[in-house]
Amino acid sequence: MNNQQLIIFTRYPEPGKTKTRLIPALGAEGAAALQRQMTEITVTRAKKLFNSIPLSVEIRFAGGNWQLMNHWLGSDLTFQEQGTGDLGERIARAFQAAFNRGMESVVIIGTDCPSLTLEIMLQAFEKVTKSDVIIGPATDGGYYLIGLKKIIPELFQGINWGTSEVLSRTVAIAQSLNLVINYLPQLSDIDLPEDLKKLEF
Repeated sequence: MNNQQLIIFTRYPEPGKTKTRLIPALGAEGAAALQRQMTEITVTRAKKLFNSIPLSVEIRFAGGNWQLMNHWLGSDLTFQEQGTGDLGERIARAFQAAFNRGMESVVIIGTDCPSLTLEIMLQAFEKVTKSDVIIGPATDGGYYLIGLKKIIPELFQGINWGTSEVLSRTVAIAQSLNLVINYLPQLSDIDLPEDLKKLEF
């Protein structure tokens, strides 16, 4: 049985509604185009994981609808709306749904980190079996990846999402629960105009 799942969080690239913090530098169309490009790169790399390990891939999306997402990224993927709530609630809901389906290793990533390679994704699935939580730290104080073997709701509660304290707060919660944490290499997210100079595909 295939009991590993990669979940990708993304947003449909509608101008003016995605990567809004980059609009001053790129314009609404340019910001949406970058969102589209980064998502497509992430999905392409995720699909290559099939050649290395057995897993399923699910796209959790905001904006757009199932038909738009399916037309954009292909019918060979599973799509699910992120739903309501803050980012923590949406992440916890995605983990819970995966574990309810019998998954034993679940990794969630976003699409804001084009330097997230196939090799690092593979590391995540290798390390998650030996840890309670696997984290890919981002240079802005957040994280680009989190992986679990079971749902741990506390990791997603009481966090000020979108700030530089997301990672430190998550680690503090994990330590308070005596969880074994394993880390991946630190990478840069592309969220702000000053991040564009780090952009590498």
